[in-house]
Amino acid sequence: MLNKSDVTVIRELAGRVAGIAALPVQEEKRVLWRRLNALKPVRPMVMVDQVAWNEIQCDALALRCADPECRAYETVLRRTLYQWDHFRVDRVVEPFICVPKAVENTGFGIVVREDTVATDPANDVVGHRYINQFQTEADLEKIRTPRLAHDVDETARRLDVAHALFDGLLEVRPWGVDPYLSYWDPISTWMGVQNALFALVERPAFMHRLVRRMMEGYLAMLDQLEAQGLLCEPQSLIHCTGAYTDELPAPGYNPERPRTKDLWMFGLAQMFSTVSPQTFKEFEVDYLAPVCARFGLVYYGCCDPLDGKMNEVRLLPNVRKVSMSPWVDEERGAEALGGAFVYSRKPNPALLADSTFDPALVRAHLTATRSVCEKHGCPLEFILKDISTIRYEPERLAAWAEIAMDVAGG
Repeated sequence: MLNKSDVTVIRELAGRVAGIAALPVQEEKRVLWRRLNALKPVRPMVMVDQVAWNEIQCDALALRCADPECRAYETVLRRTLYQWDHFRVDRVVEPFICVPKAVENTGFGIVVREDTVATDPANDVVGHRYINQFQTEADLEKIRTPRLAHDVDETARRLDVAHALFDGLLEVRPWGVDPYLSYWDPISTWMGVQNALFALVERPAFMHRLVRRMMEGYLAMLDQLEAQGLLCEPQSLIHCTGAYTDELPAPGYNPERPRTKDLWMFGLAQMFSTVSPQTFKEFEVDYLAPVCARFGLVYYGCCDPLDGKMNEVRLLPNVRKVSMSPWVDEERGAEALGGAFVYSRKPNPALLADSTFDPALVRAHLTATRSVCEKHGCPLEFILKDISTIRYEPERLAAWAEIAMDVAGG
């Protein structure tokens, strides 16, 4: 039984979100995203995500619900409202709430062993030291094929709660799995980055067998998700960017049984930042290509600098957006992308972390990107993310957003 006070809190917040979601500007933003994702942009688009929420301490974000499930919804609603009020940029406020289906995934059977250290106990960004669990041929047998199952009763319970909270205000959407498919992020936690990189040099055959097992596991997982109708619907977001497109879902789409070709996926190999293009192709592209081929569209990259690896990235099927991290040579990256991909620029979040916030430096940083993209005809989006700290000064986010929207012409 839901606490009446919790219901009151949630419905008041949901009503405010619903009012914002109904504004004409939301569809205007969706149209702009569709144009960008079709490689025919009106202007650069701007997003802010992965915020250091623990450093924004105000009454508007203070949770008042008692029930943990209600508190989770309350967190989403309060952050949505706060972002709308302070750094809305081009994020679309949707008229629905997503309720995750209760999908049980056994994963690959590896439990991460690590030590962590935090510089700020209130921040969930911590340092990791991973224990290498793949040192012998026998260790490869630890990898299991993921098995998925749907707890129908738990999903029904979650939906009952959501309907009680949101009916008449926000649409309740059962939300299936939005696959996160990376080989090298998990491997880095199973082995440690340094150990894995050394193994690529010293034991390449071993590493080929390791990544092949993961590829086979991912493909089997996708088969199960499709067969059981457990994939999510076409997304609003893909890796912190707008996913709106007229190209998805694919013809023959059935919302009761989404297919991989109806969706975006995103892939990345962040620990390959320092490897050669040849190694990148051999150990990432050749194994990820069969996975990318199953999806409708692909966002590729994250913090890994890809300006010198675009010949290899082009070998991945269905790529539409390519991350250009703070560590790229922007001229080289823009020249390589041209008008064939969205130049998904990750402005440097360190500019919000310095002892003094410098608006002029932020403007110069963003303007340089827009100039190089205009020179080479690149569709452009600015995606500020990985914001570990704002020095407990949330006004920095508002200032960055205002500058970015001005540079983008929004």
